[in-house]
Amino acid sequence: MEHANVRYLEAKRGVDDRALNRRVRDRLLADLPPAPEIVEFAAGTGVTLPRLVEWGVTEFDYLGIERDADLVSYARDRRAADLADAVGGVTPTEQGFRAGDATVAFRTGDALAVDDGDADLVVAQAFADLVPHDDLLAAAERALGPDGLLYLPITFDGGTLFQPDHPADDRVEAAYHDRIAAEPGRDPRAGRHLLDRCRAADGDLLGAGASDWIVRPIEGEYPGDEGFFLSRILEFVADALDGANVDGATDWIETRRRQLAAGELTYVAHQYDLLYAP
Repeated sequence: MEHANVRYLEAKRGVDDRALNRRVRDRLLADLPPAPEIVEFAAGTGVTLPRLVEWGVTEFDYLGIERDADLVSYARDRRAADLADAVGGVTPTEQGFRAGDATVAFRTGDALAVDDGDADLVVAQAFADLVPHDDLLAAAERALGPDGLLYLPITFDGGTLFQPDHPADDRVEAAYHDRIAAEPGRDPRAGRHLLDRCRAADGDLLGAGASDWIVRPIEGEYPGDEGFFLSRILEFVADALDGANVDGATDWIETRRRQLAAGELTYVAHQYDLLYAP
């Protein structure tokens, strides 16, 4: 499927896998009941599914909710193939498939409009910095049962770094974060704000830790499709700089694109993983 969002999400899969905080993951797995009911907000291409199997969770009922119908279609096909390889045998269903002891469904829709549910786990990866926190937490509480868990991995927290150094780095980073903050519902410091909120709330903050993205060349080459992923990050920054009148921005973008093409550019984004029991 030649869909820009599909390629971007698949390209960053390895970046996410390296970033995920192991201590938060281990606490999640320790508290997850047998055969859990799982709901994922903004499921994207459904990469949580093979990740669960890799972590030893093979019996579950999963529902992925995603606004983009193309991503839903891709996720159903691609993740069915992944789980068929992992557990051996897949049976199609109306909205997904069965694979071994796992039942999987994907639904096109707004995750924040989820109806009442009784899930054991809500997953919202790389999503909490894109939506209002009140809406996210309210939707998670509606979806969860009384002992449910909310897992918020890859939550951006206001650190965007590129190497080698460039004289305009600080100005570019500030303009990029300002553009994020100007969009309704978005928060460039979502990680720390959610951390504070969960600490102060009536629920229990069970785990928190850094989950920084690090993309770097190895002997002048980027692993997998991570060069494409990094090119998209540069486009996001370039869009934010357009019309912002940042001194040195044009040279910054041109320099970073040359460094990417030459396999010389390193990128780091600071993020948090959180595990919360409402």
